[in-house]
Amino acid sequence: MTFRALLLAGTCVAFAAPALADVNIYTTRQPALIQPVMDAFTAETGIAVNLAYVDSGLAERLRAEGNRSPADLVMTVDIANLKQIVDAGVIQPVESNVLTAAVPETLRSPDNLWFGLTTRARIVYAARDRVADDEITTYEDLASDKWQGRICTRAGLHDYNLALLSAVIAHLGEDKARDWAAGVRKNLARKPEGNDRAQVRAIWAGQCDISLGNTYYMGEMLNNAEQAAWANAVRIVFPTFENGGTHVNVSGVAMTTAAPNRDQALRLMEYLVSPEAQRIYADLNYEYPVLQGVPLSDLVASWGEFTPDDVNLDDLAGHRPAALRIMEEVNFDG
Repeated sequence: MTFRALLLAGTCVAFAAPALADVNIYTTRQPALIQPVMDAFTAETGIAVNLAYVDSGLAERLRAEGNRSPADLVMTVDIANLKQIVDAGVIQPVESNVLTAAVPETLRSPDNLWFGLTTRARIVYAARDRVADDEITTYEDLASDKWQGRICTRAGLHDYNLALLSAVIAHLGEDKARDWAAGVRKNLARKPEGNDRAQVRAIWAGQCDISLGNTYYMGEMLNNAEQAAWANAVRIVFPTFENGGTHVNVSGVAMTTAAPNRDQALRLMEYLVSPEAQRIYADLNYEYPVLQGVPLSDLVASWGEFTPDDVNLDDLAGHRPAALRIMEEVNFDG
């Protein structure tokens, strides 16, 4: 069965690019967000890339396809999604000096099963006219009484907030993390609803003063005619942990166990951490390169500097079950 036929046989998949590509990728990111970097790779190497958007059930799809899978690589966001494909046993380790030299140890699997490509910080969006410059300090402080009725956030059970709570567990332990989650819940201005941009809209509308969100949403809002007003009503603040830095998450790449075009796929993986690709990929998504020395886009640089937390993301993934349990115990989304 051809790659096109396999894609058309699945659900929640949109096909783009030629059917018989030299490297086949399943991606949970919209292909338009990564197509330019793939075009640059093809222009440099002559190797074509076939992108297939898999909206949900990526691990299940790869497991069902088994060794017949046409996919060489998977590209996804969030450590939880990367951990899911690891646990499903559908990816293989990749030994590459290029990859290990380019990607910091905290942003790749210790077994070389996945490698980070870009990062995003989970920060605070603060109302420009209602929050003082020095009012936001640490993540721990978000549970203090001074924020009562002033915080908006998306669902606590969403992957992004579960990853943040996993980082709280890594720093404080489960008991104090439970107290923190309960404290933030007490400080909510409304029941969690909507995505990260909806929280910024709520700040703009005066419903709350601060919200949790990923950095790249600022870029997306500023480039949307309707949402630019929301973005201009807030500023980005980088909280830290009391004994650490600012929490970051990752977009990453991994090679499937089937990988019918392994050599070409490895060449693409190594290209994705090159200075050229890192600049293109990070600029497209308003994210941060994992390769040191690659300049940020002017917009991303304008948000300010921060020190990323040094907790290994693979370790954070191990705290996810406890984070899920805590969110349910404190009825965060209730």
